[in-house]
Amino acid sequence: MVEHLNIDKLVLADSKNVNQYTLDEIRNKIILGDALEVLKKIPDESVDLVFIDPPYFLQLPKKKLVRWNVKTKVEGVEDDWDKFESFEEYDSFIENILSQTSRIMKTNATLWIISTYHSIHRIGTIMQNLRYWLLSEIVWIKNNPMPNWLGVRFTNATETIIWAVKDKQSKKYTFNKELAKEFGIGKVGANVWVIPLCTGKERIKKEDGEKLHSTQKPVELLKRIILTTSNEGDLILDPMAGTGTTGHVAKELKRDFVMIEREKKYIEGMKERFKIAPNIKDRKKSSIEEEVEKNS
Repeated sequence: MVEHLNIDKLVLADSKNVNQYTLDEIRNKIILGDALEVLKKIPDESVDLVFIDPPYFLQLPKKKLVRWNVKTKVEGVEDDWDKFESFEEYDSFIENILSQTSRIMKTNATLWIISTYHSIHRIGTIMQNLRYWLLSEIVWIKNNPMPNWLGVRFTNATETIIWAVKDKQSKKYTFNKELAKEFGIGKVGANVWVIPLCTGKERIKKEDGEKLHSTQKPVELLKRIILTTSNEGDLILDPMAGTGTTGHVAKELKRDFVMIEREKKYIEGMKERFKIAPNIKDRKKSSIEEEVEKNS
């Protein structure tokens, strides 16, 4: 079990009768509720770091996708939470989340938000319109991406993570540059992270063996985010927690967390997950990183 956590008291169900939460009430809790409603109840300038893994709005066709040659079904993101009627509806959702997040962030807090090419450019525009100041972007290279079965476009082997402060005046944010050098490729610690997709024993499964969440993020990814941009004792917010990687890793690294999730099936997966400490491994260089360093 993750140290200092009582699994029986891990989940707090949001209520319409609650207008405001204190930090003591929600520290190291998973709040069962809608992010847009729960965020309104968290005090101003109260968190040190935010990680957001929003819906990607993949805009998949409303039909079963089958690989041409092997005739197997493509397991994409088909969940209801990734479906929006239009770009306008999606943009409004992202804007509301980011507006509330900015209010909750301390002056020197930072925010990470991840997406694919389907929506990351829309998200970046919305952030700038809300006065967020973009510090960096990380390109996450997956060295085990989903195969490109159709062969009609480049294999999608990356995701982009934007790192930002709430406005241009925020200067004294946390950045552990030596760790950044260790994690990035090349001698300068470039903004490229080579991390495999979440697979095998790390992947949270349903009783039938199928994956519980279609976009579960790997422990290594959150380890790097948390270690490079927060300090021990900091409070980390994840308003769309999914299977809870953020809080699971944060607690192991001696940080506190607040996570919000509306899907009960993911909450149950988190409760089981928190019974075992995360497998935070020592970093090993990938073949891509070794090749870059050899030629630099």
